[in-house]
Amino acid sequence: MTESATLAGGCFWCLEAAYEQLKGVVKVTSGYAGGASAEPTYEAVCSGTTGHAEVVQVEYDPEVISYRDLLDVFFTIHDPTTLNRQGNDVGTQYRSAIFTQSKEQERVAREAVAELSARAVWPDPIVTEVTPLDRFWPAEAYHAGYFRRNPTQPYCVFVVAPKVAKLRKEHFARLRA
Repeated sequence: MTESATLAGGCFWCLEAAYEQLKGVVKVTSGYAGGASAEPTYEAVCSGTTGHAEVVQVEYDPEVISYRDLLDVFFTIHDPTTLNRQGNDVGTQYRSAIFTQSKEQERVAREAVAELSARAVWPDPIVTEVTPLDRFWPAEAYHAGYFRRNPTQPYCVFVVAPKVAKLRKEHFARLRA
């Protein structure tokens, strides 16, 4: 039986490219969460007016990889201290957020944030939102596998690839064979 996690940490192409490499991850779907408008589109979300964040919904096997493991990866591949920003991607759609789907996920997420804050892993405070998932909207089909299909596209070379490299370095044991 699989479970799912919904995470926002900047551009969903970056998160998708990282999570699809992990053992125990069955499927990664880019999409939108946390906004008020129904039927969000990429163009509307990028405008910053819908309240949605770009997210990934990670379907995983908890017998192989835990929710906490997914959060450890999450905090490795993005900067949780920049409000509404990841690098040059600026706006509420690029915020750092964990959209929980149960009380247990909320507990684990809040513990992860508290532990990282206590260890002062970053010089600035963590601003990651921990909030219940209201609804997940899958992104348009052309976003699926974007990094795999476009590895030489400049954004992929300069933004996505370094995050994937960091994942591969810091979580090598969790990678698919």
